[in-house]
Parts: sequence; C-alpha cells; structure tokens
Amino acid sequence: MFDRAILHLDLDAFFASVECLKNSALKGRPLIIGGRSVVASCSYEARAFGVRSAMPVKMALRLCPDATVIRGDMDSYSKYSELITNIIEEEVPLFEKYSIDEFYVDLTGMDRHFGCWNWSKELRQKIMKESGLPISLGLSTNKLVSKVGTGEAKPNGMKLVDLGTEKQFLAPLAVKKLPSVGQYTYKKLSFMGIRKIQQLSQVPPQLLEREFGRHGRSLWKKANAIDDSPVVPYHERKSISTESTFQIDTTNVHWLKERLRYMVSQLAFELRQSGKLTSNISVKIRYSDFNTFSKQRKLAYTANDSVLMLHAQELFDQLYQRRQMLRLIGVKFSGLVQGQPQLDLFDTDQKELNLLKAMDGVRRRFGSKLVARC
Repeated sequence: MFDRAILHLDLDAFFASVECLKNSALKGRPLIIGGRSVVASCSYEARAFGVRSAMPVKMALRLCPDATVIRGDMDSYSKYSELITNIIEEEVPLFEKYSIDEFYVDLTGMDRHFGCWNWSKELRQKIMKESGLPISLGLSTNKLVSKVGTGEAKPNGMKLVDLGTEKQFLAPLAVKKLPSVGQYTYKKLSFMGIRKIQQLSQVPPQLLEREFGRHGRSLWKKANAIDDSPVVPYHERKSISTESTFQIDTTNVHWLKERLRYMVSQLAFELRQSGKLTSNISVKIRYSDFNTFSKQRKLAYTANDSVLMLHAQELFDQLYQRRQMLRLIGVKFSGLVQGQPQLDLFDTDQKELNLLKAMDGVRRRFGSKLVARC
C-alpha cells in the first residue's frame, strides 16, 4: 500500500501518433514533425536513427533520409490533448496537466477502495480506447520517480515502482534520465566521473552545491528519490495581458512602439516559462479623452517574440490613426494552449531558437525586466 500515490501519464510520440491516427499509411514509418528548419517532434522509428527534437531538419534527414517530414497541425494536437484532458477530468478529483501530452494524477488513499495500480491500468485503457492514441504510465510515491518510470515503460507501457524500492529503481539508470539534467549538466557530471544515478546519490550534497549552485542540492535529492512536490490542480488559463498607463500622455510614436515591443517581449517570456502558446493577439489603446479602441488577430500557435512583435506593431499601426495624445497601451494573448515551448519550433528557425534560449537563460538568472530585444 502506498502512503502517497502519484500517477504519471505521457502520450507516446504525441504529434507523430496523431498524424498516424489521421493517416494510417504513416504507421510504422519514420516521421519528422517540423517547422521552418527545426524538428519539433518525431516518431520512435525516426528516433532509432538518432533524430531528436530541436535538431535541424537537414541534420535529421541526413541521419534518416527515408523519413517523412510533416509540417505539423497544432489545432489537431490541441484537440486531442483537450479530449484526453476531459477523460481524466471525468475520472479523477485532482490532476495536473503538465504539458500538452503529459499529466500527473494524485491517487493517494485509493488503495483502501480499489487499488491504485488496477485503477491506473483501467484509466490508461479508457484513454487509448476513446482517443485511439498510445499512452505510457508510471506509478510510485512521488512525481519524480513516476515520471522516470514512465520513461522506462515507453513506448506504450506501464511501470509500477513499489513503496521502498524508489532508490533501487533509479540506481542503475543514467543520470541524464533524471528530469532537468540537460546536456550541460550531464557533461559536467561525466567529467566528474558520475554517469549513473547511484553514483550521484552518493556524492555529498555540499560538493554538488559547490559545483552546481542551488541546482546541486536538487540533483542530490532527485538521485535519492526525494520529491515532495504536490500535484498542482489543473485550471486552464485562457489569456494573459499587460497594460501601461503613462504618467504623461504622449504622441511619440517611436517611444510607443518601443514600449509595445517591451510589453510583448515580457508576455512572450511568461508564455514560454509556463509552457504555453498563444493563437490570438490583441492591442488596446486609450486616448487622453478616455476613448478606448482595440484590435485582435488570429495567428498560428506561437510564443516567439519576433512573430508576436510583428503582429502587435501592425495592429498598433491600424489602431493609432488620430495622432492624438495616448494615455494607455495594452497587449493581450488569448486562445492559449498548454505545451512545452518546443512546440513553437513550427514557427522558429535554428538561429531564432538559439537566441530565444540564450535570452531566456539570462532572464531567468538576472530577471526578466533586464533583457529585451532591440
């Protein structure tokens, strides 16, 4: 019996699986879902050749020349994600939608009634039957171990990690299988001679803090299967917005556009940090006589600064026709969908992707207000 029971659900190669559901002729073939020049996702058949997300499409095709490249359809992916969200919502009192294809469910206490493991298996079967999509799951006492368990169960499998066996389960796995261990952290750990989670669990936390800062303590806890983070109740946020009321009304168009660019940049960063994309942008202006006007525009799902700035400035140009004093300007993103920022690869080339990552890294370290596009 679990004292705490956390279920992790992850749709297998979600984008590729949806494409195969729409076109059965694609099943069993290597698929690359990509945008302008970057891989957004790929099928397991393509992964077998070394293809990975965020890889340049040209490189992916060199590794797997027989792959089929598909532009991607965020509307379809969002529709299937919403379907699965609704199925889970009907069945459980507390769940977290971590991304467009990933969920956590708190099943604590269910062992007294039906059994967490049996219930988890039945939920998985229901999702597969009603959506037609493959899904893997992991069940343990915390979110960390359950997520790693799901990774080990993929594709289309299940993993139960019994109470008291969490460290034993993690021990033989490569450290890169721990969430948040990216390429840089993995390389640094490798240089330290640490390649397995068991090795990492035995390193004094003080040493890891010295090498990795606050992240070092987190690494030690993860390696020792310690995670008390709660399942955050799911509430879909429909929009985000910001407004700026000026101390002195102005007609300075250059200044107004610079202010607009800054506001868009901050909101786009917030989108990426929360793993969301927007499909609608609106701009609002208020004149000194308090007359207020706004315009909105539908667009392909994105969290890309440059794309959103272009639309915002075009909307502003359409709105600001009277050339009278303005006292307020505002921006709103709506039609949000949950998903990791990599979904935006449909509208982002490699150089733009690298720039966004670099800027976001600086923002996270020094504060979002200190960095903006010129």
